[in-house]
Amino acid sequence: MGMMKAAIFVEPNRIEIADKPIPDIGPTDALLRITTTTICGTDIHILKGEYPVERGLTIGHEPVGIIVALGSAITGFHEGERVIAGAITPCGQCFSCLDGHSAQCGGEAAGGWRFGNTIDGAQAEYLRVPDAMANLARVPETLSDEQVLMCPDIMSTGFAGAESGKIRIGDTVAIFAQGPIGLCATAGAKLSGATRIITVETVPERIAMSRAMGADTVIDFKAEDPVERIMELTAGRGVDVAIEALGTQQTFEACLRVARPGGTVSSLGVYSGKLSLPLDAFAAGLGDHRIVTTLCPGGKERMRRLIEVVGSGRVDLKPLVTHRFSLENIGAAYDLFADQRDGVLKIAITP
Repeated sequence: MGMMKAAIFVEPNRIEIADKPIPDIGPTDALLRITTTTICGTDIHILKGEYPVERGLTIGHEPVGIIVALGSAITGFHEGERVIAGAITPCGQCFSCLDGHSAQCGGEAAGGWRFGNTIDGAQAEYLRVPDAMANLARVPETLSDEQVLMCPDIMSTGFAGAESGKIRIGDTVAIFAQGPIGLCATAGAKLSGATRIITVETVPERIAMSRAMGADTVIDFKAEDPVERIMELTAGRGVDVAIEALGTQQTFEACLRVARPGGTVSSLGVYSGKLSLPLDAFAAGLGDHRIVTTLCPGGKERMRRLIEVVGSGRVDLKPLVTHRFSLENIGAAYDLFADQRDGVLKIAITP
């Protein structure tokens, strides 16, 4: 067994590069040589100790790589193919998967999220992909790693915010926060048929990117109250769908306040504290509101569809990659991403 470099969780506020054995694989697994990966906001929660993982675990859940070994039960793939696997790796056989909730694989909340959570993840030179036939998706030669780098997580999550919100043609949609997931939600809302997209952001680079992704109006929350402005823009009616893409009480509550009676709040944020429903914002439970949460959909068919969207040219997420680091320098990448300096959106990490 050879050795590899991997970014491991050591303790809160400490992730560092270490030598680890290249993973062994079982009959239903695949081994990838990682060519590109990235850092997610969830990884920052892990770094800060806000989301608990085992010490020594390899972090990361957004892989692009080359198949170097296949388990004996795997058919339909061959070594040397370039593939992605979703951040969520459902087994495809359990009750949750067969019931249409594959992100909750195994019957536990977030059970389908294994990379960098319950098993070693993608910020390494090699990655073991479990249930490979249910999770690997080929990348066409016409697409670069960076073009599909968003597919495993933020594109799938952001688009799912629009899908779970059941956006219809002609809808007005508000999206709070234009980080990577919020930007993908904006792109997903446009593709879903929303004809008026209002986003909330203050970072100039993100405001510009929001417009590029399809926002019609961007509200700078430091310059004006976004709830008041959205209600003014909708003549007091409110929006059909409000998407929360940050994970704070303030933005969640704002979504409730701007959703029209009978409207939907689609929540994508990862919350790390107590979340409350103010009586007035919730219309005392009488507003026919729908609140829906979504965990990044995974699996090979989901990845195939997202790759098709990228390949069609209908959305270009490559500009979201604003910085590039080698795996050896991932500590500096974490520092930059955690501090949100220099207009950072996503960082391409290459072993």
